[in-house]
Amino acid sequence: MRHPALLEVDRERGGDDLGPALGEGRDDRSLVARGRGARLEEDGAAVRWHAQNRGPRPAEAGIRLRELVEAERDVSRWLDVLPLYAGLQADLAGAAADLLALGAPDLRLAVLSARYEALLDELDALDRLEAADGDDRPSVPTARPSDEMRRLRHAVPRVAAMCTELAGYGIAETIQHDDLNDGAVYARDGRYLILDWGDACVSHPFFSMSVTLEGVIGWGVDDVQGSVDVTPFRDAYLAPFAGDRTGEELRAACALALRLGWVCRAVNGHVSGMDAIPTWTRLRMFLDGHARGTGPATA
Repeated sequence: MRHPALLEVDRERGGDDLGPALGEGRDDRSLVARGRGARLEEDGAAVRWHAQNRGPRPAEAGIRLRELVEAERDVSRWLDVLPLYAGLQADLAGAAADLLALGAPDLRLAVLSARYEALLDELDALDRLEAADGDDRPSVPTARPSDEMRRLRHAVPRVAAMCTELAGYGIAETIQHDDLNDGAVYARDGRYLILDWGDACVSHPFFSMSVTLEGVIGWGVDDVQGSVDVTPFRDAYLAPFAGDRTGEELRAACALALRLGWVCRAVNGHVSGMDAIPTWTRLRMFLDGHARGTGPATA
């Protein structure tokens, strides 16, 4: 089971105080993140992963961003959240090896294409098993066209080439939430907390924007695809990664990552033996940039 998690940032309160999270002072902070029943503490070069079950529950975390967006009829709070989240990712880039050694899932570019192909093998085998069992197994509707697996197989070399191209931009891989939606962000005391780190992995940081930009913000307050121009939100997120990179380079890298991010989401979120429909939805987002009118692809 994927467990809720909490990420909090505030050096003044210290690592053991689960206080306000993403706020001012990006260059003066520590990190507490709870994921899969664990807590990560980062202070300088030291990274430790501890068993940890305590910490605020959603009811104690403040007001969900989803409720604020609905009440305010405005998604612009994401303009505050995204650069803070990006800054956190940039700060933890140097801890990627430690995170992997401590058990964080590895969805880095070097392994993603192989993990994608292995996922297709599993889905293919499941389809063959269901076909062989016929009416003896309960039917699970997938709304899957007959040519969909063929298209996904055909995309295997493209996924590998895209991973290589994205790696060429030299953006360090780091912690990645992998389901950053408005139900995971809370506002409290003028700051923001991000919960639900149960799907977090080490991967390209920009993969987070697949769900956030294409699966959430772009749908606006009324769940209408394309009703919000995500350009300013994308640019707000990319700003902390600028360094000596041009805006054109960052935008090009982000365009690649938006497609590959759905591959990462499909691989990382798939659980063998469980309902595969969410996995197919994410794979369709990779192929087509939409999920055939099923609503925001945040599953």
